[in-house]
Amino acid sequence: MRTRATLATAAVAALIVSAAGVGAASAKGPDDRVGVSGTDLLTDEIGRSANVRHLANIAPSGTLAEGIGTDLAFQDDKAFVGNYDGFSIIDVRNPRRPRTIAQVKCPGSQNDITVSGDLLYLSTDSSRSDDSCASTSQPATQKDSWEGIKIFDISDVRNPQYVKSVETACGSHTHTLVPGKGARQGTDYLYVSSYSPRAEYPDCQTPHDLISIVKVDKAQPTKSEVIATPNLFPDGGNPGGEGPTPIAGRSATTGCHDITALPHKNLAAGACMGDGIIMDIEDPEQPRVIERVRDDENFAFWHSATFNADATKVVFTDELGGGGAPTCTAEIGPERGANAIYDLSKLGKLTFQSYYKIPRHQTETENCVAHNGSIIPVAGRDIMVQSWYQGGVSVWDFTNSKKPKELGYFERGPLPEDEGIGGTWSTYYYNGHLYSSDIARGFDVLKFMDPATKRADRVVMDEFNAQSQPRYKVR
Repeated sequence: MRTRATLATAAVAALIVSAAGVGAASAKGPDDRVGVSGTDLLTDEIGRSANVRHLANIAPSGTLAEGIGTDLAFQDDKAFVGNYDGFSIIDVRNPRRPRTIAQVKCPGSQNDITVSGDLLYLSTDSSRSDDSCASTSQPATQKDSWEGIKIFDISDVRNPQYVKSVETACGSHTHTLVPGKGARQGTDYLYVSSYSPRAEYPDCQTPHDLISIVKVDKAQPTKSEVIATPNLFPDGGNPGGEGPTPIAGRSATTGCHDITALPHKNLAAGACMGDGIIMDIEDPEQPRVIERVRDDENFAFWHSATFNADATKVVFTDELGGGGAPTCTAEIGPERGANAIYDLSKLGKLTFQSYYKIPRHQTETENCVAHNGSIIPVAGRDIMVQSWYQGGVSVWDFTNSKKPKELGYFERGPLPEDEGIGGTWSTYYYNGHLYSSDIARGFDVLKFMDPATKRADRVVMDEFNAQSQPRYKVR
């Protein structure tokens, strides 16, 4: 393994593109079909509930037009949008008229993205020829291949600068920002999740029951490095198992897919392929697993986790079919490819309560399964917005852990048959609006207009990374 602090500056600079005039927003409205959804929608038609408004869309364009849209992060009046080919920075000061202000071409799936002050972090989980933004695909069987974390300086959002790379074992499928507190103020910790080791991969060996922790001194990011690789599963984790169909087998645990931190409570929840865990992160350099649960009946792949605002519940998602299969069908049913709601005790113990899955069946051509979302901060209520790929966006209430219910939705009809997978990858609430990153259709802005969440508009954040949940403050 190697960590390179010196980058091919000329090559990087050539790939940073000013986006003036790129990706103009268009509004959708008159052609929306209110109350129509699922299998009743025609190709690319928009369906929504009456309490959801589609304010704007920025279609894929410019240097990232051919890439897959992925995750989102926010800072002040800007959205940062990951893409398999790099990332975009979008001005959302006026949510009805968002505009792209910069695009950075820097290939490396998935380009999972977070922001912290003047720094932006990207995950690379595809084997590359080197750590530059001009790299090409290269087999993971080659020792000199590179995967890991890339760090950009975004103090000038119109001209981001690539400043550092850190290689991590098995790459970085996702990463979670854990800000340092107290004596560690000014330090960021990145919990890097990766998985699927193989004996023939020199930098991704079995067993791989760990995460990598990258330490970043925000004042000196070029000194960033891996400081620990804690083993979360000394017993090897879930061994996996066969299922009734090829996509329904239970995944073995060989690392984690995603971790969500709740820094002000010193807690983190991990979705680790075959296991769900709770960690104590009071010492961010030495996280400790304090609870572990499994669902060998209905969960195929523990994908992500979300705390409710007061840390009394955790929502885990099951990415049945890996995000590429049509699992929102009558045949699959309501308990697979769904969310699982667990109550969380003060001692960190998890108790299963129920499942939630969107109540709309999709066609056999639409990849659809539970994916990324965030809490909509409403005092006394547990409400979440969430992406379901081609199942669209769902706003749902799990205040009653045993009886979750949908409050509203937005979706598009199936993609044209020759386009393959699509749909919304992540949808998050930020300062009064819902922002969605669609794999094939770009960046959407939605407004959820419902008495249930009206008070959430008073919650103002100056930075938001969904996997580093904040303590919400009311203005």
